[in-house]
Formats: sequence, structure tokens, C-alpha cells
Amino acid sequence: MLSSTAEDGEIEVRISVGRKKSGKSFPVKVCTLDAELEFNLEWRATGRDLFDLVCRTIGLRETWYFGLQYEDAKGFISWLKLDKKVQDQGISQQPTTPFMFLGKFYPEDVAEELVQEVTQHLFFLQVKQAILSMDIYCPPEASVLLASYAVQAKYGDYDESTYKPGMLASDDLLPQRVIDQYQMTPEMWEDRIKIWYADHRGMSRDEAEMEYLKIAQDLDMYGVNYFPINNKKDTELYLGVTALGLNIYEKDNKLTPKTTFTWSEIRHISFDDKKFIIKPVEKSSPNFVFFSQKVRMNKLLANAPVMLSSTAEDGDIEVRISILDLCIGNHDLFMRRRKPDSMEVQQMKAQAKEEKSRYSLAVMVERIACLSLTSDSHFEGRAGCKDSVTVFPLILTLKVGLVERIVFLSLTSDPHFEGWHKERQIERNKLAREKQLREAAEREKAAMEQRLLQYQEEIRLANEALKRSEETADLLAEKSRVAEEEAMLLSQKASEAEQEITRLRLGAMKVSKTFFSSLCFIAKHNYICT
Repeated sequence: MLSSTAEDGEIEVRISVGRKKSGKSFPVKVCTLDAELEFNLEWRATGRDLFDLVCRTIGLRETWYFGLQYEDAKGFISWLKLDKKVQDQGISQQPTTPFMFLGKFYPEDVAEELVQEVTQHLFFLQVKQAILSMDIYCPPEASVLLASYAVQAKYGDYDESTYKPGMLASDDLLPQRVIDQYQMTPEMWEDRIKIWYADHRGMSRDEAEMEYLKIAQDLDMYGVNYFPINNKKDTELYLGVTALGLNIYEKDNKLTPKTTFTWSEIRHISFDDKKFIIKPVEKSSPNFVFFSQKVRMNKLLANAPVMLSSTAEDGDIEVRISILDLCIGNHDLFMRRRKPDSMEVQQMKAQAKEEKSRYSLAVMVERIACLSLTSDSHFEGRAGCKDSVTVFPLILTLKVGLVERIVFLSLTSDPHFEGWHKERQIERNKLAREKQLREAAEREKAAMEQRLLQYQEEIRLANEALKRSEETADLLAEKSRVAEEEAMLLSQKASEAEQEITRLRLGAMKVSKTFFSSLCFIAKHNYICT
């Protein structure tokens, strides 16, 4: 069953998959910020099965940014694990299990990374809700500008003849903090927004949403998941997990981080009970140690934006998002962005460029047709052409010859078409050059990797030779020390021997002197006797 309704530019889609006769299925409801999907899942279905089903249904290919959020039977908000069965993840026993399909990881640069229109639209709705609910701080000036882009995305071009004062009164466009900051009436706010809104004429919905995201991504709190933590001194802080790395914030300042670790600077993240350790790549740098405020918070995130409603008290709801899962996912995307695009991403980008080119051509032909119709005799007496929305139905009511003449004029004499054709040729040439440069870069990368391996091997051999030289030097130094000790010992023994010789000489001289004296005495005695 497929049904749809439209109200105020919002599209609601309901899709139901019939229950199998076996009865081995259960109903689930998946809500995006502008659609509601209903499925019957088999009992053995995994989170991946449900996630892929949702992505196929809405035509999403950039799946790596998103996840399914739900409220479990205990009232906690969790991210559905894709590798586990849905029924094994503590889902609530409601008649229909509700899930929210939300962006889990944020891009670094929305203009460069978001390819599909559906991806861009989902992020636009989510970021807009976060700003309006004040989960993301937005200054007043930026809030008014963002509101004007939101109006352009919803209503299209500003038309003074159809615009009525108070038309925007029913739209939620500004954060309540901004409204309370100034003493301005709703009419005054609407006038401020209308001034910017009028400047966006000619901008499509996708272009307006992209401009909205370009401004929003520069806000300080954009894409940051905050965790309450304590450091070793028991000071209360916030840990922020972002697309670029980890930030440490003071308790009263979530805008400016006091310490930042990019993913390229982090070697390892580990935890033990309440204790988390961030180990930098530089081994000389000290580790950063912090403690979560609750034991359960080690694997679970708090203070994340909650898109699901709950009957529990606000203080009783603990948002359960794995810190390690967020870190791993953001780190993987961080490294992925710094590598050449995969074939899938290249194909998506090429298709997106082709679709934008077709849209630009269609708009150009519509405008040319509008000008041609207003001056053609077949068109006399018909209503004027004010916008491109009314052109194609009017063209279909005219003679085929007129349509052929319009197309012929647009293709042969219109300078816009010539410029578009040249632009398309330039884009093709640019794509060909980019492909050549990418292939050359890949070849150079492979050659550099080979040289790097050779250099690493040479460094290893040099280190081994240096190690052997150091060992030889140490051995020679040890031998030299032993030789010096032996020389000192021999010198000491020689000194002792010399002293002994001197003593013996003195003793011999003394004995000789005594002996000579004795001889003299004997000789003298003999002489006297004779």
C-alpha cells in the first residue's frame, strides 16, 4: 500500500509491506523528518536489513552518514546496531516499533561531500530543527539569513503580487532565543526575513537548502556530540566528538574548545570503567585522561539531540549512543575523505552534475519558450507567462509546429544555449582532465609508495648497521675501560715494586755497611793482636 499527502510543502509518505501468512513478522515504523514509512520485518531480520530497506525506499545511496534511532523498553534512546537482530536490541513492545532515520555523522564540507539531493534535504531538515530547537547556537544575523533560505526552499521565488503580509506567521523560522533577545513584533521579523528572501529569486529548492547548510556548518556547535566528563582534578568538562576529531570544552562554554585533538593526531582511545584515555600519535606528548560521570556513560552518550518523543521525564531519559562507535565512524570518514573517491561516489557525482545540467537546460528552455510564446500570434489572447511552472502545460496546448519553432530558435539563435553548450563542453573537458590528473596522481602515489618502501628498507638496514656500530663502539669502550683499569693496576704494582726495590736497596746498603764495619773491626782486632 502506498499513499501520500501534501501540506505546506511537506510530503508525507506511508508505505506498508503486507504481513506474511506465517506470522513470523512484526510491524515497525520508520520516520524521517518529512516522511513516515511502515514495514513488516521478519523476526530474524537484522538492523542492516531494516536500514537497507529504508535506504532503498527513499532512494538514498550516501548511507554512511545515517543511522536508525529508537527508544528501547527501558526508555533509553539508542542507535540500532546493524550487525545484530532487531528483536535482540531491547525494542519496546509497542504495537508498532518506532524508529527515527537521522544523520549520525556529519560531513566536513557539505558542498563537496553531499552529492544526492535526498541526502542534502535530510541534513537540511535535521540541522534546521537543531537550530530552531536551540541545540545549535545561531546568532541573530545568521538566524534571519538562514530563515530566508528556508522560506525560499519552501515557497520558491518571492512574488510581490502574490505575497501577503503574515504569510510566514505559521512557519517556525527563528530560534526562540533570538526572538526573546529583541523587542520586535512578528511583523517586524517577517519584514527582515522578506528583505533577504527577495534577494534569492531564481534559486531552486536544492540550491537554497545547500546555501542554508553552507552557513550552518560554520556555526560552532554544528555536528558536535557533547559528553559530560571530569578530568583528573574532578573539574567538570564536556567532550565533543566531531567529524574532525575530539574537542574538550569547559562546562560553561560549548562554543570554543580549550583543547582539540584531530583524528590524525590520535593514536588510540581506550576506556576502563569510568576512565577514558586518549593517546596522541606523538609518544612524547602526554596522554589525556578523563572520567565519565556515570559508569554507563562509558559506552553511552548523553546530551545528544533527541528526535523521538517519550512519556518518561526528561531527567530520566539517558541517550545511549556508543562513544566508540561515534569515534570509529567519524575517524573512518575522516580517513576516507583524504583518499580518492570510490567508483560509486564518482558515479554519483557524475549523475548529480548531469541532473543539474538537465535542470539548468530545462529552466533555460522554459524561459525561452515563455518569451517566444508571448510574442507568437498563436499565443495571442492567452494569459501572460509569469513563471516557469505554467510554461510546459501551455506548450502542450499549442500546435506542434510552434513547439518545434521554439526549440529551433532556442537551439540556433539563443546565446544562453550557446553558453550552456560551451559550459557543458568545458565541464566535459574538465572531467577528462580531472580523470587524467587522478590517474596520474594514483600512479605517482603507487610509485611514491614503492619508493617509500625502499626508503623504509634502507632506513631499517641503516638502523641495523648503526645499532651494530653502537654495539661495537660500546664493546671497544668497555675494552678501553678494562685496559685503563689494567694499566692503572700495573702502574700501581710497578710503583709498589719500585718501592720494594728501594727498600731492598736500603736494606742491602745497611747490611753492607754493617758487614764492612764488622770487617774493619775484625781487621783492627787482628792487627792489635799481632
